[in-house]
Amino acid sequence: MSVRRKGPKATAIRIITYVLLVVVAVVVVFPFAVAVTTSFKRNTDIFTYPPSLIPKKDSTIPAADVGLDGDPVPVFTFPARDDRPGRWALVDADASLAEFRPLDDLERVIVLDVKAGEKTGATVTIDGEEEDVFLVDDGGTQVEAYRSRLTSGGLFVSVDDPSTSVLDLVNFATPAREFGPRFANFTEVLAEKDPETNGKGVGRSLTNTVLVTILVVLGQIITSILGGYAFARVQFKGRSTIFLVYLGSVMIPFVVLIIPLFQLMLQVNWRDNLVALIIPFAFTAYGTFLMRQFFLGIPAEIEEAALLDGASRSTILWKVMVPLARPAIATLATFGFLYAWNSFFWPLVIINSGNPDNAVLSLTLSTLGGRSSTDTNLVFAGTVLAMTPPILVFLFAQRYFVENSASSGLK
Repeated sequence: MSVRRKGPKATAIRIITYVLLVVVAVVVVFPFAVAVTTSFKRNTDIFTYPPSLIPKKDSTIPAADVGLDGDPVPVFTFPARDDRPGRWALVDADASLAEFRPLDDLERVIVLDVKAGEKTGATVTIDGEEEDVFLVDDGGTQVEAYRSRLTSGGLFVSVDDPSTSVLDLVNFATPAREFGPRFANFTEVLAEKDPETNGKGVGRSLTNTVLVTILVVLGQIITSILGGYAFARVQFKGRSTIFLVYLGSVMIPFVVLIIPLFQLMLQVNWRDNLVALIIPFAFTAYGTFLMRQFFLGIPAEIEEAALLDGASRSTILWKVMVPLARPAIATLATFGFLYAWNSFFWPLVIINSGNPDNAVLSLTLSTLGGRSSTDTNLVFAGTVLAMTPPILVFLFAQRYFVENSASSGLK
């Protein structure tokens, strides 16, 4: 018997495989990561360049740190100014400044207080205009310059040394940024108001969706268990034929059923009613098929032993078969949850757009995308709210997907 040894070729193949898997995983996860991080951003922070996945906010420090009273003051940096390292707090945004240009270097700008400088009495002609010459301080050196224009600026105080202050143009400074998720996006999107929708928003739709999803899933589980057990264990005439016809309904596209189903909802007066989203989908041929196949895989000896002990059909079903069918039930519940939670087309057909009281989350998110198209952070916050429950349900139920669906407890 030869033993296959691992060599450089096998190692290289394994490394390439892992690299490809990592690349594919990053490509798949990246849009989800963008959606989650964007939902915590401020709207002005979404289209900044260079883009960043990390939600940030403008840095501030307490006013007391720079000897002031009142609200926190914004912090700036001067990345293009080597003579002003560190962070600077803007304590006065209404300072009056003047721009001076040295006569020996007209391209350079010296920003000083509007009252700075002393007239020398001389004049200079700049672009056909006669300008007064001032003697101004340029880093400890007195130079001759003319005042090119008056402007407004700010008084900055060094965060590291509050005794140091400078006057400069605010547009020369760059706001300092720090990590700062905005959790208010979620409260705002839940309380989204619109006069055209009577003030109802995502919060009401989320409640409707939870209600519809729970009832649909419970309905599918109960009817599928009953139907699956009947087709698997109960002997009656025409069982196989009825099951084939019932199973064949899975092959009918839903778009073919929309018109007759809509007409039926009109006949029973269920239009614009949440019942129309629950009752038609509380029965599923796929779920019945899934439960039937699982029940067929359970050894008949278990059921025979229960019958010998005097158990009834209902007792066998709910006390013996259902506990053994937990993996199949979890799978069915997960699929039913995903379908009911993400359903869009049928709610769009049966729920009137003017009836927000019965709108579900998918409809409201579609409306929110148009109504708040400029508030991208709110749209993504609503999207994350819609994505989170299905992801959590799948994570909690995934262990049942790998369980042996035919496990019966027999040794």
